[in-house]
Amino acid sequence: MRELNVVISGFDHYDGVDVNPAIEVPKAIAEQGLGPASGPDDPLDQVEVTIHVVSIPVSFAKAWPTLKETIEATRPDIVIATGLKHSARGVMLERCATNLMDTAKPDADNVTPRREPIDPDGPAAYWTRLPLRSILNDFADDSIPATLSSDAGTFVCNSLFYNLLNWTATQERVLGGFVSFPLVGPAHSSQNGLPLEQQIAAGRDVVREAVRYYLKPSSCDILIA
Repeated sequence: MRELNVVISGFDHYDGVDVNPAIEVPKAIAEQGLGPASGPDDPLDQVEVTIHVVSIPVSFAKAWPTLKETIEATRPDIVIATGLKHSARGVMLERCATNLMDTAKPDADNVTPRREPIDPDGPAAYWTRLPLRSILNDFADDSIPATLSSDAGTFVCNSLFYNLLNWTATQERVLGGFVSFPLVGPAHSSQNGLPLEQQIAAGRDVVREAVRYYLKPSSCDILIA
């Protein structure tokens, strides 16, 4: 049986947020696993997936080094970074990471970069390498509200996303991407947010489809436009 390593990161703290899905979702997936394959033809039936979870500080200077340390220790095939979008009504699949840090609010180190490149020598942007079309199909089957997002912002989430894809561009074959979760909230609420169990199911769908795509890549699974 083939073995794959998956790293899932989440930011460790958000002010005013009691239940942080960027921590709880990765932790639950690592503890509960991905569940059974759909059948003998499912690529998941022939693979053993090990999930590694890492907590990331909301820091421009420390976020990527923290994730990279785990990457170097585990040598993953797939890296999925997660964060929180307070304004989201559902799960947001981030399509693009831009080479820009620009914020009026400080990070955990009280740093507020304004209109600075993440990598002065890097490209303006990178596209995700996660199979967004397949993930969205799974979300629809599981009645999980979701949308594509072309803007991961210019705060630490985007900086981590860009650094991750900047690194994957140098690797022979590693998938990387970013998923933004909404606040944890009650089901069928008019306010922003989703129940935690629904967000865990969404995170599991993301990992399962990323693994399937890694084993059997297809250009029709990627959706960036």
